[in-house]
Amino acid sequence: MASSLPNLPPGFDDMPVGDQLAYIGTLWDRVLEREADVPVPQSHLEELSRRLAEHEAGPADVRPWAEVEAELRAELAHRRASR
Repeated sequence: MASSLPNLPPGFDDMPVGDQLAYIGTLWDRVLEREADVPVPQSHLEELSRRLAEHEAGPADVRPWAEVEAELRAELAHRRASR
């Protein structure tokens, strides 16, 4: 697939990584200006359907994001402290 892409702009490979990422971010923002034209792979649609069906089968089996986030942050803090 990469061979079908246009060449990178001159000097891109010489740019600091932070500048390269900013450039990529700008490109991504431009693509998202036409969000409705961005194709969604069939596998993503199938995964969304699977997850929705799973949720509908057990809607009480969910946790609030704040709870999940707090748990993840605590785990990350524990891992950092264990280094």
